[in-house]
Amino acid sequence: MSKAFTKETDAEDDGDLASPSLPIGGKNYITPQGYARLRSELLELIDTERPKIVDIVHWAASNGDRSENGDYLYGKKRLREIDRRIRFLTKRLEIAEIVDPAIHHGSDQVFFGATVTYLEDDSAERTITILGIDEAESSQGQVSWMSPVARALLKSRVGDEITLAAPGGVHRLEVLDVLYPDEPAQDAGS
Repeated sequence: MSKAFTKETDAEDDGDLASPSLPIGGKNYITPQGYARLRSELLELIDTERPKIVDIVHWAASNGDRSENGDYLYGKKRLREIDRRIRFLTKRLEIAEIVDPAIHHGSDQVFFGATVTYLEDDSAERTITILGIDEAESSQGQVSWMSPVARALLKSRVGDEITLAAPGGVHRLEVLDVLYPDEPAQDAGS
């Protein structure tokens, strides 16, 4: 049978939208700023982007032959992507547990939301911020609280030495500094 007559499935599009998964029964910790970003993205998709694509698909469908209509085919694919992202964001926001790191301001102990500077194997000094799985950007020095380095650092204090078992071997980390924001975040739920 020709590929032209096969039904497209959502499973074909899932590969590019693979998102990190939470452990079963695990918490979805997130900062107020991260929650606000995800909520803003959800509202933008629902209020702006989806209606715009629906209008394009409606217009393209009214032009007749849908089998070779690029606007129609692309629009339907884009609608599936948007709907999948809306479902994902809705589920993540429903189970989100907002934690404001500012409550630990002045503490020298590592908790969620801390910016930690540590010495790795007495040579490389690194600084990371421990954030939620849906908001951490590794390119900006942010790691998920579920990452091995974050799990090793959590609850440690300035001056503590910890071991981190990694695929490349065991590393020794010395906590040099712990910082938290000094201002509580604005209410993210509004």
